[in-house]
Amino acid sequence: MPHSNPSTLRGYQIGEAAKRSGVSAVNIRFYEKEQLLSPLGRSDNSYRLYSEGDLHQLRFIRLCRAMDMSLDEVRTLLGLDLNNKADCAAAREALDGHLGHVRARLAELKALEKDLKALRNRCDGSDTHCRIIEALHELADAQTPAAAGPAVRKRHV
Repeated sequence: MPHSNPSTLRGYQIGEAAKRSGVSAVNIRFYEKEQLLSPLGRSDNSYRLYSEGDLHQLRFIRLCRAMDMSLDEVRTLLGLDLNNKADCAAAREALDGHLGHVRARLAELKALEKDLKALRNRCDGSDTHCRIIEALHELADAQTPAAAGPAVRKRHV
């Protein structure tokens, strides 16, 4: 939440906050929109200002996102107090949930690896045409819009 008197605030404009936090200006605005971050306030010329605490919070968000945590998982962790014993249990629970997502994703990736190896083994380059490309065309023709799903697996947001 902005402080009551923005004209007296000292902070970093978004470009400097981006440099100091390692989070792009675009992502900073996105995190604000998602209510993961509330900037310090605005300067006299209406630029957003970010405090050292905001920079820490941006680094925290960046770290969690690098661990492939969803925005909801990050939001949960941001809402916890490191000095509250009950929040420690909530943090463990949040990480246990994330570990479940990671394990499910690993299983998906292992299945994908198996499928890709099988596809790769269809062609050694000695035939008159490529069995890999042939198989991909066959798989594409066999798909229906309902069964196709997304072409690229996306991580949960």
